[in-house]
Amino acid sequence: MIDPWTFSSTVDYENIMNQFGIKKFKDLLEDIKDPSLLMKRGIIFGHRDFNLIQERINKNKDFICITGMMPSGKMHIGHKMIVDQLKWYFKNGGNIFISIADMEAYATREKSLKDGRQIAINEYLVNYLALGLDLTHKNVNVYLQSQSKQLNELAFKLSKKVNLSQMKAIYGFENTTNIAHIYAPLVQVADILLPQTEDFCSPMPTIVPVGIDQDPHIRLTRDLAIRFKDEFGFISPGSTYHRFITGLTSAKMSSSKPKTAIFLNDSPENAEKKVKTAKTGGRESLKEQKELGGCPEKCVVYELLLYHLISDDKKLEKVYNECKAGILLCGECKQMTSIKIKNLVEGLAIKRNESFEIAENILD
Repeated sequence: MIDPWTFSSTVDYENIMNQFGIKKFKDLLEDIKDPSLLMKRGIIFGHRDFNLIQERINKNKDFICITGMMPSGKMHIGHKMIVDQLKWYFKNGGNIFISIADMEAYATREKSLKDGRQIAINEYLVNYLALGLDLTHKNVNVYLQSQSKQLNELAFKLSKKVNLSQMKAIYGFENTTNIAHIYAPLVQVADILLPQTEDFCSPMPTIVPVGIDQDPHIRLTRDLAIRFKDEFGFISPGSTYHRFITGLTSAKMSSSKPKTAIFLNDSPENAEKKVKTAKTGGRESLKEQKELGGCPEKCVVYELLLYHLISDDKKLEKVYNECKAGILLCGECKQMTSIKIKNLVEGLAIKRNESFEIAENILD
């Protein structure tokens, strides 16, 4: 079983796809106009009904892209993947909805609603803006779960057609005594379906970019969309699934485990230092590295380049091939990557300083 709160860092993507009927994204790639870097490089690996969004993009028609942020900790470089995807959907005509999951953080992370709001502003909204997503655009809607009357009314209505046995079958909840925790997924379902209500965009194809740990929410949402089709006219939302970026210690990158993560508000010096001490895919000795080559597929540093730091495919291929051939050594690669990460966080720091006032006003 997978759940959104305790997911392991060891992921058998192929097995999960087979188990839950997720399709391979690469089968759609040839028909996508100007696919994103994450799509081309296989970081987005699976989907449900993305073809409906693809059709809307090809015909220059509106669609919905909905995501959420959990305001419970710092934003790390793995979270940048969501912003990159939102920017791609926005560029291609999507109506962007961003839910700040302060109710879920209250139920599952012991964060007060007041703290959740401040974390959302100071950690997430400023970084979304710094990363280049225009949160003030008329086609971008940002809201707090706790402050949306429409959301909470919809979540209450949705709860009418789901029972405790179904919730346990999807999420587990064997040891849960916190009813708010059990209710929180229904608020997430309402987040996904809310843009299709008459108060917003009305029913239209919807895409939800997520990590595989969020798939229980997608499955429950698709089920309830069908159950409420007669009442609301919902179209079952589609989804895409991206791989997790590996943490610096080779465990899953996590905001709650600082040694695993490069945070977007790290100082340039600290970010640089973290890269230089990260686990690599190198051999045990320099001699073996030169003779046998490195293993970029198992290298945290190479993943940083793959996911975020080298946009030119030919340059990335050169790094990969020279690593495999034993020409590019780990020390040299770390030095190059540390400079790139330093430049990234330096640039973000400048843009964050310009974004705080805008971020504070978004939720007013």
